[in-house]
Amino acid sequence: MAERVQKILAQWGIASRRRAEEMIVAGRVRRNGKIVQLGEKADPEKDHLEIDGKKIEPANRPQRLYILINKPIGVVSTCKDPQNRPTVIDLLPDSLASETGLHPVGRLDINTTGALLLTNDGQLTLTLTHPRYHLPKTYRVWLDGAIDRLALQRWREGILLEGKKTLPAQVEILKQTDQKTLLEVILVEGRNRQIRCVAEELGYHVLKLHRSAIGRIQLNSGNNSPLPLGHYRFLTLDELKYLTSQIN
Repeated sequence: MAERVQKILAQWGIASRRRAEEMIVAGRVRRNGKIVQLGEKADPEKDHLEIDGKKIEPANRPQRLYILINKPIGVVSTCKDPQNRPTVIDLLPDSLASETGLHPVGRLDINTTGALLLTNDGQLTLTLTHPRYHLPKTYRVWLDGAIDRLALQRWREGILLEGKKTLPAQVEILKQTDQKTLLEVILVEGRNRQIRCVAEELGYHVLKLHRSAIGRIQLNSGNNSPLPLGHYRFLTLDELKYLTSQIN
């Protein structure tokens, strides 16, 4: 069945959908010897696809990779950055960073630390980032000042952001003084800078933001010790099964 070439490349783990589109626009992708135009379709069963003159076949498609990384501050959640800022791909060794098609699943803003998935499984990325799938994500949120009960209740019930109400969230106080509040916030949606925007709407400034878990996938290493900032690990088989169960 014919599908858009950028979708095929993403499904095969060659590149993220966005990166595949960039490769097509740059004239690097050919179908049956002819340069592919953006939006053009191909039949994977019949057509021959090439990137930079190299034929893509089942035998030389990249191995499926599933990685959890602990993103530091100052690193952007993209494969390449036009401003030449450090990217999450730069945190990987060359054996993983080059020609594997790894890309981030969703984003954390540049000033947020914590759990971020990387994969070259384009179909998984498309599914996990689709609004219909509400995979919970857990955050530690440090606020300037002591949050009051009314603000907590509004956050839990949802507030209007850009004309649309946020989905209900789990919000609990972990620690509080007159100067600061540490919250645990669990979201099932991922709007741009959502936690920071909600806090500002309620009259509070986020001092620090850290994503500690994606569903049941925790930021720990093989021996259950914390995964250091800037480090990565491969997902376990149980974690892969968990992700699959959430999207099926």
